[in-house]
Amino acid sequence: MTHLLPPSHSTLDDAQGIAYGGIIAGFGLLILTSLGFVTGQTAGMAVLISYATGWSFGAVFFVINIPFYWLGWKRIGPAFVWKSLAAVSLLSLTTAILPRYVHFDLLHPAAGAVLFGLITGSALLALFRHGSSLGGIGIVALYLQDKTGFRAGWTQMGFDVAVFVLALTLRDLETVAWSFLGAVVMNMVIGINHRRDRYIAT
Repeated sequence: MTHLLPPSHSTLDDAQGIAYGGIIAGFGLLILTSLGFVTGQTAGMAVLISYATGWSFGAVFFVINIPFYWLGWKRIGPAFVWKSLAAVSLLSLTTAILPRYVHFDLLHPAAGAVLFGLITGSALLALFRHGSSLGGIGIVALYLQDKTGFRAGWTQMGFDVAVFVLALTLRDLETVAWSFLGAVVMNMVIGINHRRDRYIAT
């Protein structure tokens, strides 16, 4: 029986997938920061720097990702880097613009943590499916998954632990605990659902 390869994504397919992922991830970050939460990965590092300095999260996130593009370029390919750069740029713009139009008068920490995890997890899945990421540790995680089979979500979970330990120096234990719940939900969404062989070839 002949195995048929799935069709490749078109440029338009990739564009809408990356737009969805970048914008929806930005919405997830709006939920996160409205509650004063933190997260893991490169976004978590940017959130902590933003809290500590008062600098714009979007600007910090964009700059902090720059060194990781080299690994992506060398190990995964230029197309992946350009797509990731587009996604990171969209997230940075979304987090700068969206607060002017969206705010939360009531959002319980438990609901916010779970919603952040589900929303951001779905955004990352869309980006992964279209050969992109939100840069940083996501590039490292995808590289390790492609080379070793170790799930991208579990790599990100390990990095998250280190970021959350650092977060305890800036946030109280309860806030960090709710934040960690959001990260667990997000990484479970990715870890359970992300399979290269389930996706249309890019």
